[in-house]
Amino acid sequence: MTTVKPIPEGYTSVTPYLIVSKAEDALAFYEKAFNAKLHLRLDGPDGALAHCEFHIGNAVIMMGTENPQFGWKSPTSLGGTPVSFMIYTDNCDASFAQALAAGCTQIEPLEDKFYGDRAGKVRCPFGNEWSIATHKEDLSEKEILARMMKLYG
Repeated sequence: MTTVKPIPEGYTSVTPYLIVSKAEDALAFYEKAFNAKLHLRLDGPDGALAHCEFHIGNAVIMMGTENPQFGWKSPTSLGGTPVSFMIYTDNCDASFAQALAAGCTQIEPLEDKFYGDRAGKVRCPFGNEWSIATHKEDLSEKEILARMMKLYG
């Protein structure tokens, strides 16, 4: 008898689940902007994409199309989102340029941050916000706090 793992292989304890206006269009966009790789696709009875799972790097993200019947509303319908996603990449400058070329809108330009990353933020056409970063310095909590206080204090 095999034992079923309570967390499926390749998943983590927390997996983001995006609700977007049109999952089909968002999936194609994320493939272009963030090199997303489709892992699972489930089409509904009408043939439209109902649920999918994809990877960006080693992260799994689930996504579905908004559906008022289920209370699923996209950031576009809500007028924004309080959630932001962080993508770490080997070359944030190239990844940021790729996202902008694909159609993202810049929210914050790329810059070296006090916490040791080079990062910037974009908004995709589906209303989600994505920080794109490359880690540049390993800093202690004390060093980060000191830099933060110098910057904001």
